[in-house]
Amino acid sequence: MPTDTDAELVELLARGELTPLGRVADSSNGALLCVVGDPVDEVLAIVKPEATERPLWDYPHGTLVARERAAWLVSEAGCFGVVPPTVLRDGPRGPGSVQLWVGPVSEEPDPVVEVCPPHAVREDWVVVLHGEGPTGERVVVAHSSEPALRTVAVLDAALNNSDRKGGHLLRDGDRVRGCDHGVSLGVEPKLRTVLWGWAGDPLPDADVERLERLRVALAGPLADDLSPLLTRDEIRALVQRVDRLLRRRTHPLPDPGWPAIPWPAL
Repeated sequence: MPTDTDAELVELLARGELTPLGRVADSSNGALLCVVGDPVDEVLAIVKPEATERPLWDYPHGTLVARERAAWLVSEAGCFGVVPPTVLRDGPRGPGSVQLWVGPVSEEPDPVVEVCPPHAVREDWVVVLHGEGPTGERVVVAHSSEPALRTVAVLDAALNNSDRKGGHLLRDGDRVRGCDHGVSLGVEPKLRTVLWGWAGDPLPDADVERLERLRVALAGPLADDLSPLLTRDEIRALVQRVDRLLRRRTHPLPDPGWPAIPWPAL
């Protein structure tokens, strides 16, 4: 469950004054970077207004911000610690999600996924895709093999995340945070990710324990917390995915009926 610090952050995100700093340039859904709170306790947050969501063919319109909140609830219930604190509230453009900003604003963070020439893959990194660069040169998509990133991959499998790009992954101390979960928690299998380096491998014991915590929570109050955010079928599908992961205890393999890698990968 949330730490005291996380609980304080959630309270600040829910009640602090929102001051927009600007629109996130590469956002397809009108996301805003905002300051939350006053100069004494202010933090940065990403605000995603429901009104500026881009309609999608495979997710009901107006549900993406609710999925952002639901993904945080799931992450916290299993003690994954992946999704930054996220609330739903009124903002500069009406109701939407407000999520804690993670990482530096003015400098490039140390990546956990990158595109590089095959000879430049970092030691202990895993190659998941071979391709060509703009001028025909050979490149690969590779990701770190660190346990914190593997935990993200396990949570994504439970969430049925259909858009895990490398740019959605950020280092935060000794853990890796994941953002942008608006296209997750659907019923049909749609896992699409750059984190296929462990496909078919046994799940680490620590991540099995997280899934077990999540399963217990889904049999209790978590289901009630998710009911205003997801449909009954979506909650049932989440339970089924967690049960399947616990039964098989392996990372899932790509589904041949669905694109395995998001585009763009980063």
